[in-house]
Amino acid sequence: MYIIIMGGGRVGLSLADLLINDGYDITIIESREELCNKASVELDAMVICGNGTDTKILEEANIDEADVFVASTGNDEANLLSCVLVKEYDVPKIIARVSNTDHEEAFKKVGIDEVISPERTAAGFLEKLITRPHVADLTAFGEGEAEILDMKIRNQKMFGRPISDFSPTKDYIIIARYGPNGLEIPRPDDILGNGERISILVKTKAIEKAEKRFMGGRRFL
Repeated sequence: MYIIIMGGGRVGLSLADLLINDGYDITIIESREELCNKASVELDAMVICGNGTDTKILEEANIDEADVFVASTGNDEANLLSCVLVKEYDVPKIIARVSNTDHEEAFKKVGIDEVISPERTAAGFLEKLITRPHVADLTAFGEGEAEILDMKIRNQKMFGRPISDFSPTKDYIIIARYGPNGLEIPRPDDILGNGERISILVKTKAIEKAEKRFMGGRRFL
């Protein structure tokens, strides 16, 4: 499966990393040069530095060969315009992130397959929406006050220490870890390892704090 992701922010890059690990071919379209450079170094994906609302950029990404297009930027207008353009290429599945829920109806009116609001954009959920849509659970939490984040532990201070040292707190709780046998419900005495993938339920206002705590400032998986 070939997937194009427009947007190299936290959601887009986290999603790209998960899908690459699943064995899919990924192209990222990002307009900010610094994020393009970072994605090129960190991910095994084609990175195109340009605007996804430009048909030339979309064609450079071979949009006519894409199985899925994901507009994951934080700009609703850009996401909507890119999706409208992509529809002309008959891409089988188009997914759009919408930051302002008041805009959801506009996306649906132009026939976007899936419209995902901010509190439902955990990369792991988006991955399931693409790879296993029948089991995707995109439930909102507390009217947008909380979000599930997927991340890999990069903070060396956490390696070899039990989950009970870090979770739960007033801002977040570790709700899942992913080992060789797939998803596991964490126990307080489970030891965290380098690069281990976890999911946390976190208050929206504490997302940046949680990312810095677990990933040492890295903004994606």
